[in-house]
Amino acid sequence: MLRVLLLLPLLAGPALAQGPQDQPLTVIARTKAEVARIARVRAPTTDFSKPEAFEAKSGGAATVRARPTGDAFSQFSGNMPFERQMNFNLGNALFTKSWVPAPASTLASDGLGPLFNARGCQDCHLKDGRGHVPESPDESAVSMFLRLSVPGGANPAEIKDWLATQDEPTYGGQFQDFASTGIAAEGKMRIDYTEVPVTLGDGSVVSLRAPKYSVVDLAYGPMAADVMLSPRVAPQMIGLGLLEAIPEADILARVDEDDANGDGISGRASIVPAGSDGKPMLGRFGFKGGKASIRDQSAAAFQGDMGLSTALHADPWGDCTAAQDACRVAISGQEPGVRDGLEVDHQSLDLVTFYARNLGVPERRNLDDPKVLRGKQVFYDLNCTACHTPKYVTDRLKDQPEQSFQLIWPYTDLLLHDMGPGLADNRPEGRATGSEWKTPPLWGIGMTNQVSGHTEFLHDGRARNLLEAVLWHGGEAQTARDAVVALPKDDRDAIIAFLESL
Repeated sequence: MLRVLLLLPLLAGPALAQGPQDQPLTVIARTKAEVARIARVRAPTTDFSKPEAFEAKSGGAATVRARPTGDAFSQFSGNMPFERQMNFNLGNALFTKSWVPAPASTLASDGLGPLFNARGCQDCHLKDGRGHVPESPDESAVSMFLRLSVPGGANPAEIKDWLATQDEPTYGGQFQDFASTGIAAEGKMRIDYTEVPVTLGDGSVVSLRAPKYSVVDLAYGPMAADVMLSPRVAPQMIGLGLLEAIPEADILARVDEDDANGDGISGRASIVPAGSDGKPMLGRFGFKGGKASIRDQSAAAFQGDMGLSTALHADPWGDCTAAQDACRVAISGQEPGVRDGLEVDHQSLDLVTFYARNLGVPERRNLDDPKVLRGKQVFYDLNCTACHTPKYVTDRLKDQPEQSFQLIWPYTDLLLHDMGPGLADNRPEGRATGSEWKTPPLWGIGMTNQVSGHTEFLHDGRARNLLEAVLWHGGEAQTARDAVVALPKDDRDAIIAFLESL
């Protein structure tokens, strides 16, 4: 049967009366015996003297060997049948290729822009890992951009608590600092940092860099006075298909909007219009859960990052607005009767989706080290698991063997949480307020430097290491953050060692 959403309380009107939603995953229902067995497997551990059963395999049978190279995030699911590996390789070719503006002799690769942030997917997700902030004011912000919006707009699917916004009228929904020849790029993003000292319980001092974002060299006139800017650094790509396969009911079971259990944590579900028909679904992808599926997320990136049309965003000019005349009338890569009349045809979008769905999660390292085990216990004792839920069993899926019925360890609840004023971008997105963010998965986080060549974390890369990332936590995470500040150095080092082992 198709996965049926349990979102009725989150809708303001009769939007779910039409039956099952536009969900690409076909779920085979669990038996009562399976439900009981899964509940036992998912129960939180109380024994920190040794690793849990199967804990080394963060992605279940889809886990891949932890290679000691920069390609550690670029392997296909460990349980992928041989006959499906060609689709992964074809998707990889599309993910890594550089697109060019039209017209071009390479018809299968033209249509870039006219405004864009990158020429290819892997320009941002280098080696399928995290992007980075510009190292200097003069460096182009490849792998990082600004989202733009202004208040107003509609509630597209009658979703409860929807915070209506709309694209900035001149510059659109995303700020692009590159353009095709003859078209003016929109301008440049500017970041100004202020160092903020934080004194830990043992007297040592950590300096956090607090960013301020602005735009300069605007090519199309001033932005609206009430524009809201929100930075985004490209996230790592591993395990996305497994996150997509987590049962919706298991995610919604952790929703606690009114903090009924009194633990200070009040996770909320992101509900967003999804697919070609815009039906409401659970948002799992993006820093604020703005997309429901890997396909939706991929199509949005083609449109916003590269200005390429797909079945979900058919306009050939990408994010160009009506105020950007030259951009709207520039030659596009769309040709009637060729590639479905799109710059990225249906098959290409499917292959990129398949590729993104099947980037394998590397196995754990050092998980039986006493320091790592102590760090895990501290992580649990401080209730970090209230948001960073350790483990799930994915849905049993038809025609998707890699993600079907796997015990996985992503350390996320995929819910929205208020992270306080320090991390707030003050820009709503769907149901997410200006201070809410979706809990990111932690698997692979300890391999960031190996793959990406840096240790920059959070949605905008402001944290220069894992401790800084923890110290930026506020709002619902303030109690846990303060507890980390007060830890003795050995326990603080242990919790970092645990995170680095994931």
